[in-house]
Amino acid sequence: MHADQKSRDFVRDTIRRAMSAPILTIERERTLTRAWCEDGDEKALAELTESHMRMAVSTAIKFRGYGLPLADLIQEGAIGLLEAAKRFDCEREVRFCTYAGWWIRASMQDYVLRNWSIVRIGSKSAHKTIFFNLSRIRAMIEEVDSSGPIARETVAKKFNVTGDDIEFMTARLGRRDMSLNATFNEEGETERQEMIPDERDLPDQTAEEEIDLEKRRSWLGEAMGSLTDRERIIIDQRFFGEDRVTLSQLGVDLGLSKERVRQIEKQAIGKLRASLGKSQPTLDSMKLC
Repeated sequence: MHADQKSRDFVRDTIRRAMSAPILTIERERTLTRAWCEDGDEKALAELTESHMRMAVSTAIKFRGYGLPLADLIQEGAIGLLEAAKRFDCEREVRFCTYAGWWIRASMQDYVLRNWSIVRIGSKSAHKTIFFNLSRIRAMIEEVDSSGPIARETVAKKFNVTGDDIEFMTARLGRRDMSLNATFNEEGETERQEMIPDERDLPDQTAEEEIDLEKRRSWLGEAMGSLTDRERIIIDQRFFGEDRVTLSQLGVDLGLSKERVRQIEKQAIGKLRASLGKSQPTLDSMKLC
């Protein structure tokens, strides 16, 4: 079998398994994390990781814009998920879901840097600094109201780089095929560089902000249980990712026509609305863990 076909089959099978795995309740998640952390229960670990692979798949699709193989990104997400399980501390007031999400993204970000930036932007420390702060640098240069050398030098000092470094990097990253400011979704709300690590604290330190999200996940988890595996895949990728996957791309991933994906999406939305009820949040306001 051709390598490309094997890769497509792997992605399709992984998506299908990930989206068909049960969405854990908060109570079940806590039971499993304690069984794993305190007793080393391998079965608990397996259930915990399998139920969170949908997050690895969704995150991988968001990173697809860098031109790297989706299969490789999914595998990196799985590595991050296992790393989260290895490091998770049950005594901290944070959900495994939140903690795992950070490690999945971190793993993929490292992969992107190893396979994208080292070749295209070089390994120089100053270049990486600019890579991580591109939007801020461009905004600051615009505030100076000039794109000339004086503006570049003024901004460069704030980041401990040179004006030549900024000129070099903005020229490279400004190309259409590798621009970090290219948007993922149709509304233009999510830029590639927003996927780059920002060196903030791990989410365990801001767990209080998750309370409202927990309620929405609980509602959504119950509603998603009314869908078929295929419907769950389509709804998850169409509504609960920062980059809204197109019907055409989903058709390719699932081996369906664009029109068939549209029909399944419409049917699934009807089921979710009926399940959520008028008193619950709309689909667009909710996100999977």
